[in-house]
Amino acid sequence: MKEPKRILFISQEINPYLAEENPIRQLNRQLPEYFQGHGYETRTFMPKFGEINERRNQLHEVIRLSGMNLIIEDSDHPLLIKVASIQSARIQIYFIDNDDLFHRRKGVMDEHGTEYADNDDRVIFFARGVIETVKKLRWTPDIIVCSGWMSALAPLYLKKAYNDEPFFANSKIVLMLDDNEYQKPFPTKFADKLRIEGISNTDVRGIADFPVGYEELMRLAVDFSDAIVYATPKVNQRVANYAETKGKPILPYEAVEDVVAAAKKQWEFYQQLLGAKEEND
Repeated sequence: MKEPKRILFISQEINPYLAEENPIRQLNRQLPEYFQGHGYETRTFMPKFGEINERRNQLHEVIRLSGMNLIIEDSDHPLLIKVASIQSARIQIYFIDNDDLFHRRKGVMDEHGTEYADNDDRVIFFARGVIETVKKLRWTPDIIVCSGWMSALAPLYLKKAYNDEPFFANSKIVLMLDDNEYQKPFPTKFADKLRIEGISNTDVRGIADFPVGYEELMRLAVDFSDAIVYATPKVNQRVANYAETKGKPILPYEAVEDVVAAAKKQWEFYQQLLGAKEEND
């Protein structure tokens, strides 16, 4: 009997953990359930934003996965891993937490609508935190789906800094583009700040020596992804144009009757990616 395929979802936002419902949060909630219903094993990660009520959502810390320190620009940031279940879907959500970067904050902006000045640190911490936790789980995904700009560094880290890890060596990375953009560019030193062993100057030359806006960050994510999904009716057109020059498989947005049908479209797309992978193995 063949082992089930495994899919890792790295999502910036998921219903029902954030108060306001929107299509991308609903899709990120539906995808793991749909894939589990079709025989996949799944793991799903999101940031543990401060607005997420731990008691109401029954989050608890996973001690065996917590405790690592991630260093960003000479500062140690303890990694906390929490987990909760969506009982109706029988899926677990892992939360990446840190007291300073996530626990004491709302989402990506404060109560006045101002984006946090250290969102660049949060992007770095989230991507590295997910990858290190999956390593601790000793879990090998066939497909890794990155949804939202806060997941945008995961393709770079996976392809360059963790490319010799057996857990990720054969994983296909899918980037989901949506209409949620940040407005305040990351500082000029972002390219230096994100670098760890395995990432060269050449890898980050597209974001080096100038402030990094949404378009620059997502082009970097495109560079190190294997396929692209347009998850909302509108995506940044310049990023989309860039993706289309790369010759990678793209799943265009298609209006469907409900979120389950949207999940089915992605499921079909991923079967093609896995088929291509298996033919090349």
